[in-house]
Amino acid sequence: MNARSVPEEVRPDAPARPPLVRELLLVSGLFLAYEFGRQLATGHTAEALRNAHHVWDWERFLRLPDESTVQSLLLHGDTLIHVANTYYATVHFPATVAFLAWLYLHRPAHYLWARRILAALTGAALVLHLLFPLAPPRMLGATGLIDTARVFGPSVYGPPKTDQVSNQFAAMPSLHFGWALTVAVGLIMATRSQWRRLWLLYPLTTLTVIVGTANHYWLDVLVAAALLGLALTVLRLPHRPRRTLAPRPVHHHRRPESRRRATAERRELVGADR
Repeated sequence: MNARSVPEEVRPDAPARPPLVRELLLVSGLFLAYEFGRQLATGHTAEALRNAHHVWDWERFLRLPDESTVQSLLLHGDTLIHVANTYYATVHFPATVAFLAWLYLHRPAHYLWARRILAALTGAALVLHLLFPLAPPRMLGATGLIDTARVFGPSVYGPPKTDQVSNQFAAMPSLHFGWALTVAVGLIMATRSQWRRLWLLYPLTTLTVIVGTANHYWLDVLVAAALLGLALTVLRLPHRPRRTLAPRPVHHHRRPESRRRATAERRELVGADR
């Protein structure tokens, strides 16, 4: 009985890693375009404060939790609130860059997907920043919240009227949360560890920090999550790489006619010996 091995169908390899120089220029260009676009929304102080009052009223109408509840948790000690302010000031960009770098080196297909997701999310956020300038809760006296960065430090913002580096009226949506959630979703999709869902602790920590430091409202977070959900719906997730299966032996059995013919031949040989 003969046997031969026939390989199973194997899924085509993942896309090749895109050229590094091109990707560095592209990602840097996206960040610069976003920073430049944010500057276009500066100088709308009265409109931003008016919108802030509207957002605060909408949250009370929707019975969303009071941001002061989260801030009170961080104000239990100077060290905790200082750590929260430092987290807000230093983690956002480096974590996103590290995420993209790891995907580029180890998961090229997921890297291309994540880069498109971040570009779509950031572009949609920029449009909202231009159409709906919004002062953060730390600037709105009605909230009763304090500007923790100004009081306890460190702070990345100067006085709104003289701050030429950042647009402080771009609270909605929160890209701190949107990017953090993108990082978590991307790492969950790109890895196989049974602990990979723990990456959700990153956006959860970011959520606690941005609300507790009075830099964002709950609605800023909800809008960012909605925009990310829309981007995930439009841009298809890459398939997980499948393991290559070992060749599967295929056995070829003799047909019934062949077996009958062989039996008859054996009988003739036996009769001839008699």
